[in-house]
Amino acid sequence: MAKRIDVSGLSAYYGKVKAIEDISMTIEPRSVTAFIGPSGCGKSTFLRTLNRMHEVTPGGRVEGKVLLDDQDLYDPEVDPVAVRRMIGMVFQRPNPFPTMSIYDNVAAGLRLNGVKKKSELDDIVERSLKGANLWNEVKDRLHRPGASLSGGQQQRLCIARAIAVEPQVLLMDEPCSALDPISTIAIEDLISELKERYTIVIVTHNMQQAARVSDRTAFFNLAGPGKPGRLVEIDSTQKIFSNPSEKATEDYISGRFG
Repeated sequence: MAKRIDVSGLSAYYGKVKAIEDISMTIEPRSVTAFIGPSGCGKSTFLRTLNRMHEVTPGGRVEGKVLLDDQDLYDPEVDPVAVRRMIGMVFQRPNPFPTMSIYDNVAAGLRLNGVKKKSELDDIVERSLKGANLWNEVKDRLHRPGASLSGGQQQRLCIARAIAVEPQVLLMDEPCSALDPISTIAIEDLISELKERYTIVIVTHNMQQAARVSDRTAFFNLAGPGKPGRLVEIDSTQKIFSNPSEKATEDYISGRFG
């Protein structure tokens, strides 16, 4: 069940340094929201606050609220591990577990969650690989190492691993930046299919990609040299790319800076 995310007044720190400041937005369920903006403006930091990965960084802390539907993810009673199960993440570089087979990569999270029955694991592994558009390419070599796949296949394997535990949200931090154009198209097609079941947030440096895959786009920028990143505006992708409300957004999209 895809869920909505409501963020209000969120700031994130690395030690005493404030990385992002006072961000508020709503991320709609069953849609793709893209984060764009120049390097170092806090897009990935903000993404990592949404599933409590930011606090894993030494000195990382967060102020403000992140609600998943009506549940406050930063409530002291909430288990961060449970949050990361509900909100899966796919990283910039494909990172299959190198010593594990394709099958075991997908099954790893399920086993951690207590699924032991082989028939159940078989079913979910197959369903997840099909969901990641990878099944037909790997069904005859499930017990070969995940690291034996091409880069694009490895990234789809990581997506299969993320969706196997049935999260409600998928976060993707530049999932295509290390991939060739053909693999990039495969991942973009997959994102379009997955949004029917998940809430998806993608950080991308590629504005054409944001325009192709997302329903809404958020533009981030630095408040000034040495200042924290902030959200400039968020709107429908069509509006952001054709008629943004803020001049800074227009300047970035037209290539005048960034």
